[in-house]
Amino acid sequence: MTRATKVLAEPAGPAPAGVAPVAAEPAPRPPFLRRSGWAPALVRAMVLLVALAATVAFAVALARVTLVPSPASRDLVHANLRPGASLRAYLDQPAVRAAAQQVGGNLLLGMPFGLLFPVLFRRVRGPLAVTALTALVMVTVETAQAALVTGRAFDVDDVILNTTGALLVCLLVGRRLGRALHGRRD
Repeated sequence: MTRATKVLAEPAGPAPAGVAPVAAEPAPRPPFLRRSGWAPALVRAMVLLVALAATVAFAVALARVTLVPSPASRDLVHANLRPGASLRAYLDQPAVRAAAQQVGGNLLLGMPFGLLFPVLFRRVRGPLAVTALTALVMVTVETAQAALVTGRAFDVDDVILNTTGALLVCLLVGRRLGRALHGRRD
């Protein structure tokens, strides 16, 4: 605040006789979801209930997609710990559709995390936190997939694509929705 605006913002002393003091502007109302009362509380509860139901549905879908053998990755059943190696293999295939399914599918699988983490957890709203937590979950999924499913292997590119999908949604929608539900961080 500059000195000129400070002088204008703060009265110098009592108002002269016959002059009414200038009333301060009322504080802006907080967004609907951060207000107190039964209606905003009900909406917040419904959003969280839908988020929890979506989390359960997503967990079931993730298990069905990742914990079964994949015909598209039949030739790639060895562990890939080199970033970009399986992406090159997918993109070198003559069938563009198969490559798009692998790359797009892995991006889509991570996207719900970019929305669910900021909505469900007050402290997991920032892009760094969402990225780290999504990467941890996806490494766990890839490890379980490699250990439990015949014909599937750990692939670091899947983790990178899943995490990228979560980061994109977090940046586009997740942070705003998390802020609307939980308020700004102090």
